Amino acid sequence: MEKRPYSLSMLVGAAFLMATSAIGPGFLTQTAVFTQQYLASFSAIILVTIIVDIIVQVNVWRIIVAAGKRGQEIANEVLPGLGYFVSLIVVIGGIAFNIGNIAGTGMSLNTIFGIDARWGAVISAIMCILIFTSKEIGNAMDRFAQILGIFMVLLAAYVSVAANPPIGEVAVRTFAPTQFDFLPMITLIGGTVGGYITFAGGHRLIEGNMKGIKAVSEATKSAVLGIVVAGIMRYALFLANLGVAVKGIKFDAVNPAATPFLTVAGIAGYKMFGLVLWSAAATSVVGCSFTTLSFIKTYFKPVEEHFSKFIIGFIVFCTLFFILIGKPVTLLIFAGAINGLILPITLGCMLLACRNKKIVGEYRHPTILIVLGILVFILEVYGGINALSGIKELFK
Repeated sequence: MEKRPYSLSMLVGAAFLMATSAIGPGFLTQTAVFTQQYLASFSAIILVTIIVDIIVQVNVWRIIVAAGKRGQEIANEVLPGLGYFVSLIVVIGGIAFNIGNIAGTGMSLNTIFGIDARWGAVISAIMCILIFTSKEIGNAMDRFAQILGIFMVLLAAYVSVAANPPIGEVAVRTFAPTQFDFLPMITLIGGTVGGYITFAGGHRLIEGNMKGIKAVSEATKSAVLGIVVAGIMRYALFLANLGVAVKGIKFDAVNPAATPFLTVAGIAGYKMFGLVLWSAAATSVVGCSFTTLSFIKTYFKPVEEHFSKFIIGFIVFCTLFFILIGKPVTLLIFAGAINGLILPITLGCMLLACRNKKIVGEYRHPTILIVLGILVFILEVYGGINALSGIKELFK
């Protein structure tokens, strides 16, 4: 048997880093909200987003690994100064993501203890800061999140079966939807592969010294695995929500994602869902804060010298923003939408670099991936423009 040039754990780890970055409070809430609105036709939107996600991640990861450089470094080599702009928009998207994550922590504590979502966000922000400043607590939190993450997948799978969704109608509407809009598509894509998530797995691979032409095929498998994991979870949640929605059951306005779990698994499932949601949201707050600021710390010496303090300040800022604005469900949908609008820029930078020998050396990016990447770029730009009116409506 031929020995793998790179460890399986690294490849799987990068895939799950991407998947777990995507499967957070926004992922759960977006799925619940849009399932209520589009019912079985939402399956068509999910399928399109999974295909787009695979094209985006395969393009980006292959180019990053072939070049052996971070996304912002590649962008700077495409055009001097472009990397700074990429870093800026990733930070803007990170702010949106993190405000959504903070909102998710508030929603989860509302589920578990019934307290106001804003107070839940404050309590969670304090705990996230403590988690970040204490390495031992952080390691324990990571293990805790992994265990609860596995439980969430199993619970979602159980609920998706127990909710008894109309599978036949789903099969038909996947290819013949009665309605299809750009806002949910852009939101789902942005929430799965937008913002810092675009680069998360690829950066993880090059940090593990997985670089060069020989590493590209393995990176491709890892990228596809990450999207498949996220896609399976998305469909499980969709079917769980659909089974409840078609019965005419009203979803909780504060935390719609919890409704199927309460309906099918009772109060115990409802509370456990809240605990899993808090774990996913809290670890996303820490991870998003760290990754977002890492894009700018090399450009600003004070940020690099006082990195921990800036991360704490970032968490505090996002918490205050949520407290002032409220509307956790709206913010979680907005976070995905705004990162969907950013995606064409980051994808475009990678496509411009894919055949530049000064950046990728002798690696030759497949023509089919370039064509598919350009089609996704056009789709994202067109869809983003069409989704702008829907984004404005969120805050009315």
